[in-house]
Amino acid sequence: TFSGGWPSYARPLVEKASLGFGVFFALYIAVVTFAMFRVISALFLKDTLKVASLDVDNTIQEKLAEKEVYTQKLADFFAAADMSGDGSLTLAEFDEILECKHLMAYLATLELDPGKARDLFLLLDKG
Repeated sequence: TFSGGWPSYARPLVEKASLGFGVFFALYIAVVTFAMFRVISALFLKDTLKVASLDVDNTIQEKLAEKEVYTQKLADFFAAADMSGDGSLTLAEFDEILECKHLMAYLATLELDPGKARDLFLLLDKG
C-alpha cells in the first residue's frame, strides 16, 4: 500500500471489469493503511508508557532518598541541640538552642519556621 504500485493493479480492473473493483481497492487501501497506523501508534504508546512507569519509580526513589537526607539533618540538629550529651533533649536545653542564631539558621535550611520550632519540640516530646 505504501509502495504506490496498487493503482497499476486496480486501473485495469476498473477500466475493463467494473467500477466496483475500484471501490473495493479504495476501501482495502484505507482499511490496511488505517490498521498499520494503529499498530505503529500502539507500539509508540507502549514504549512511552514503559518509560513513564520507569520515571514514576525513579521519582519515588528520589523522594525516599530526600526523606532520608532530611531525617538525618533533623537528627543532626537535635544531636547538636543536646547540650548535656545524655541523648535526650529537655525543654530547657531546646529553649537555650532557640537563642543561638546559627542553629536557627540551620532550622531555616530545613524549611522549618524557627518561630514554630518550640511547637515542633512539644509535638515530638509528646509522641
